Amino acid sequence: MKFSVSAYSFMQCFQDGRLTPFTCIAKVKEMGFDAIEFVDFVFPKDEDSAEYAKKLRAEADRVGLAISNYAVGADFLSGSDGNLEAEVERLKGQVDIAAILGCPTMRHDVTGGIQDRTYQGYDTVIERLAKGCRAVTEYAAGKGVKTMTENHGFFSQDSLRVEKLINTVANENFGQLVDMGNFLCADDDPAVAVGRCAPYAFYVHAKDFIVKSGQEPDPGQGFFQSRSGNFLRGTIVGHGDVPVVQCLRALKRENYDGYVAIEFEGMEDCVKGVAIGLENLKKYVAEVYGD
Repeated sequence: MKFSVSAYSFMQCFQDGRLTPFTCIAKVKEMGFDAIEFVDFVFPKDEDSAEYAKKLRAEADRVGLAISNYAVGADFLSGSDGNLEAEVERLKGQVDIAAILGCPTMRHDVTGGIQDRTYQGYDTVIERLAKGCRAVTEYAAGKGVKTMTENHGFFSQDSLRVEKLINTVANENFGQLVDMGNFLCADDDPAVAVGRCAPYAFYVHAKDFIVKSGQEPDPGQGFFQSRSGNFLRGTIVGHGDVPVVQCLRALKRENYDGYVAIEFEGMEDCVKGVAIGLENLKKYVAEVYGD
């Protein structure tokens, strides 16, 4: 098992100027990670993405840090003004960026949901979603990049839906970024969900949430609501209610031994939160997988 961290975890530092994507690379290495995961928002809009990716790759190589994954947004229903072919072509360009970064995997969204829900649901759009995913992953295979969907974005977040999408795409180059915590956004039990999705895992996010019942009063700032109205707040791995150890056991049963990446989105200081999370995660992995 190798340890990575999503650049998204350092949003506080990017916003307050403590870190840039480039200085973040050295910081991540210093913290004891094996790799960093980049997300598309770190790319400045006024600079050529391919050239920027080359610079990030060069800096990572300089400090001896792998780039484990590239995560991008996508919407095969409404993206590119609803033109599926155009959205696929746009994502092929993102695959090119992943290849420049040297990533073995690229995660992309599939949709944020149906704009007009009249007589439409997941089953009515899954063929279109699968068509887009299949076209992107067929292109990515030629670049040496595996592509993934993530349990993310509420609409395509439940483990049963994600599993169905992967099996509809039916391409060995397409799998899942299994996010332990995100299942809670769709009120899916993380241990059950990871157990279901572990066979499809190409990459894993360790994320933790504090969970409060929707029956309780609104706890206020920092919390958001799940699809059924439970209250969730991101926190340090090991400090919340996600059964991280149980999720790791489910992954081990399916012989997963790739990257596990911290994705921190808590209110705590992000550097401290990531550091404590890594300490806890390494302890859990050693318990489940052995030293």
